[in-house]
Amino acid sequence: MTTAVFASAARCFADLVRNIPPPAWDRPGLGEWDVRALVGHTSRSLSTVSNYLKTTAKREDITTPQEYYARVTPSALGIDPAAVAERGRQAGFALGDDPAGAVDALLAQALHDLDNVDDPLIEVIGGLGIRLHTYLPTRVFELTVHGMDIARAVDLSFTLPADVLVEAVELAARVAVTTGQGETVLLALTGRAGLPPSFSVV
Repeated sequence: MTTAVFASAARCFADLVRNIPPPAWDRPGLGEWDVRALVGHTSRSLSTVSNYLKTTAKREDITTPQEYYARVTPSALGIDPAAVAERGRQAGFALGDDPAGAVDALLAQALHDLDNVDDPLIEVIGGLGIRLHTYLPTRVFELTVHGMDIARAVDLSFTLPADVLVEAVELAARVAVTTGQGETVLLALTGRAGLPPSFSVV
């Protein structure tokens, strides 16, 4: 995957945020988050790119995007899910009085930073090393899925480019196989069985 797909997903997210009506920011977003916190959490897919590009990992611990989702989880890293929820709320607060403007600034910074690198070995949460080209598909996935969450929460249409959807759907399938749920997903996608209640690959 090139950075172009990430850039496309990131721009779609920023466009969506610009269209959120002012009264909608306090609406329920996802789980414990209101819309502001959900947007804040999603915006971290921009800020972490810039922040992680300032790091250099000593070794490559994660070699595929699907492995990232198997290893970088609250349970795998011993992180309290409540801390993850709070981090999202704090990211929402940090967007300030002009959330759309703040997201635009994060977008511009991330794209600027990507223009100046090739494929460095970066360090992500948990101190794990991963190549940039392996990390970026996980950000496309987050921007896509949470973009859809936001659009549903605020009753906005959200049309994603085909290459972005392909990247996200392919990664979801790969994560399902990695976590032992590949057959369940394949049966559902081919109309042979339904998914269990509250099923998720992540």
